[in-house]
Amino acid sequence: MSTELGRILVLGGTGFLGRRIVRRLLDRGYTVRVASRHPERSRRMFPDERSALESIRADVNDDGSVLEAVKETFAVINAVSLYTEHGSETFNAVHVVGAGRVATHARHSHVERLVHVSGIGVDAPSASPYIRSRRQGENAVRRGFPAATIIRPSVVFGPDDAFLQPIAALLRRVPIFPIFGRGETALQPSHVEDVAEATVRSLDAPKADVIYELGGPRVYSYKELLALIGEHVGSRPLLLPVPFVMWRPMAFAAEMLPTPPITRNRWSSWRSTMSPLANTPASTRSMPSHAELRLSSQR
Repeated sequence: MSTELGRILVLGGTGFLGRRIVRRLLDRGYTVRVASRHPERSRRMFPDERSALESIRADVNDDGSVLEAVKETFAVINAVSLYTEHGSETFNAVHVVGAGRVATHARHSHVERLVHVSGIGVDAPSASPYIRSRRQGENAVRRGFPAATIIRPSVVFGPDDAFLQPIAALLRRVPIFPIFGRGETALQPSHVEDVAEATVRSLDAPKADVIYELGGPRVYSYKELLALIGEHVGSRPLLLPVPFVMWRPMAFAAEMLPTPPITRNRWSSWRSTMSPLANTPASTRSMPSHAELRLSSQR
């Protein structure tokens, strides 16, 4: 793909994954339009890239702003995600309606490639509103843009992540750490830099309408992963198995805190994914993966 073909739009380009995608596109010499609700953040993140970077305000829930964002772009990457619902910002609004809006406007604006970032485990029945919305979002994207590329990363980690970093902080502080069930769930974490690289490389793949499931180089049980993190931070708390049924009332109580470590939506999502293979993509299933994108993780 050549920059002569036009600019690339990244929605959610100031987020945890999105800003890494933007950096890789800029490093490849592409012209990038970053669309977010806070465009000033991208200007602070990439102060030396003013000539190749365009920062605009857009919201996937605002029809007009999405239409303007996708205009005159060759490719669109939608990296917008929501982990906790707030008022009108619901899983359905962002992952389903918003994602479908982006796809439809991209097709009507004659965008050639659309890459939609989803999540692992969405192809299985789930009681989790978050996971169901991800699956429904993929369907909405394919209806709006049938040739869309779907990226399904497993648990993503890296600096400032919302998974390993909070666990590490808790392991440093508490002598007893409650775990889901017996801690035997399989996880195959992906480093955020690898996911960003794979997302960018998918634009070069000859076939567009592909689902890529991305996982890291090693599969851990949840208990093994906690032990590894504890060793890294110099802490060895007692790992206390807690039945799944007891986590829901604990999550309900935690929601009364200013910044709850767990909510009922998160509990529901974790319960749905805490099963064999739910978070182990490419190494155990038949989906295309890092290998098809010529990406070998060193992390």
